[in-house]
Amino acid sequence: MNINLDLRRSQDQTILVSLEWTPLVSRQVLQFPLWTPGSYTVRDPAQHLNSLELRSASAGLPLQRIAPNRWLAELPDLSPLRLTYRLEARDLTVRTAYLDSDFASLSPAAVVMEVEGFRWEPHHLSVAVPDHWQAHCPLPVTDGGWVASDFDELIDSPLHAGPFSATGFEVNGCRHELLLIGDPPGGWPKAFTADVERVCEATCQLMGTSPPAGDRYQLVIQMLDSGYGGLEHDHSSVLQFSWSGLAKKDGYRQLLQLVGHEYLHQWNVRRLRPIEYRPYDYGRSVVSEGLWFAEGITSYFDLALPLIAGCSDRSMLLQDLGEELSRVLMTPGRRIQSLSDSAQEAWIKLYKSSVVSPDSQVSYYRLGAATAFCLDVRLRAVGSSLADLLRGLWQSHGQSGRGFHRRDLSAWLKPLEPTLATDLDHWLDQPDVLPLHDCLAMIGARLNPVPLQRPHHGLTLTDSNGRVVVRRVAVDSPARTTGLVPGDELIAVDSRRLHSTDDLSLLLDVDRPATITYARRRCLAEAQLVPTQGVDRWSLELDSGAGSQQLALRERWFRFL
Repeated sequence: MNINLDLRRSQDQTILVSLEWTPLVSRQVLQFPLWTPGSYTVRDPAQHLNSLELRSASAGLPLQRIAPNRWLAELPDLSPLRLTYRLEARDLTVRTAYLDSDFASLSPAAVVMEVEGFRWEPHHLSVAVPDHWQAHCPLPVTDGGWVASDFDELIDSPLHAGPFSATGFEVNGCRHELLLIGDPPGGWPKAFTADVERVCEATCQLMGTSPPAGDRYQLVIQMLDSGYGGLEHDHSSVLQFSWSGLAKKDGYRQLLQLVGHEYLHQWNVRRLRPIEYRPYDYGRSVVSEGLWFAEGITSYFDLALPLIAGCSDRSMLLQDLGEELSRVLMTPGRRIQSLSDSAQEAWIKLYKSSVVSPDSQVSYYRLGAATAFCLDVRLRAVGSSLADLLRGLWQSHGQSGRGFHRRDLSAWLKPLEPTLATDLDHWLDQPDVLPLHDCLAMIGARLNPVPLQRPHHGLTLTDSNGRVVVRRVAVDSPARTTGLVPGDELIAVDSRRLHSTDDLSLLLDVDRPATITYARRRCLAEAQLVPTQGVDRWSLELDSGAGSQQLALRERWFRFL
């Protein structure tokens, strides 16, 4: 299979794609992947498709669309074929395709179709780029391009092109490439490459192995006006971070955490996968509760990797962990959605969240990290650790390509602490049962509520053409009992006119009833609102009076490895 990508039409942000192969059967099916591994929602890249054409050497051949992302060709013979199409490339994320006059960033799962019968065959990739551009891809280099061992490896290999070059760094003796796209206003910190190397080495320390990608690893960081996130691959990762985010007090550490997060995925989820993703099925949504382990465990350890690397300290770790746990406690949806359900419903909820989502759902990233913390503390209390569990699963499943299941976690936990396996089932299957406060107390720490500086009402408002409109009415809030719903326009508080969203808090007092005048479908009505004190966030603090057992366990926990 030969694939060519023509990136020379940057002015209209379109990519010309061509595939050439010799068919093996007379009924040839073509398919766009519905989703990208690492991003568990249907993306439908076919929506960006234009001018699809299939030809043999002698004539054009008709294509029948048999699904939104699938086509069928009835072939008169088995002569070589050429498929060409154009794709709009205007979506700058780590999981889509983007092209302009400055650079190209392509996730091949959003660009290249799968030809039925050729998934496990070699795929040769070539790219045509504008003058003075260079193309970068983590695939092995071959004449005129790169070669992937199969379709899976091809779409797992992001491609970047532009007038920039990669720099090298080394991790445990393995050569890596660092590709920086965009510069912060003040330039990159002088120690950045060295710190990236240290974080990657710390990840290897955590896992007890050299990087499984070996010498073929490419780290891509896109510095943008706005944005945050990353996508992991077997031999690379692509990160997006904002200039303004980097300029914040803790921004640099957060960037290093993001580097560590995606680098750890090289083990956890790329090679150590939930059993449902062995192999990937690109044609349908594949549900797996194991996403909590893939992302939650990784999110927990990414907080510690700068500390292990010597780029942070214990106080910063406690700050970051406290913020992560606070976000969980401040999400009302934790009382509705279990961790297992959060992972299984990723396809329809997490990536399609709205302003009201916190009332009914919780992120398996954050609740998964909180669960990882509790697991770690409980394991360290019996002389083991979560790092031991992760390394054990890597050795028993990840290295050999075996998918894991919840029962594999239970089998590992039972000999160490029989009740912990049962507790984990409880934490996964039931909402709002995670013993965060108890596990913090085991290491002599606690979460303290920080009160709001304004009256708590539970309304999220927006300014809409000079109107103050309700966007959300939080559950378990004073506003929930008023009868107000999203879309209502707030007119006045105790007969005082509202002009902006800020006015509401200024006109309210804690525990004092207020009359809200509002409009719904052009009719005026009134509601009674009684604001409370409310909690702004939770702050993690160490107990100065902790006992010797708590202090000893705290010290073991701080080691992380």
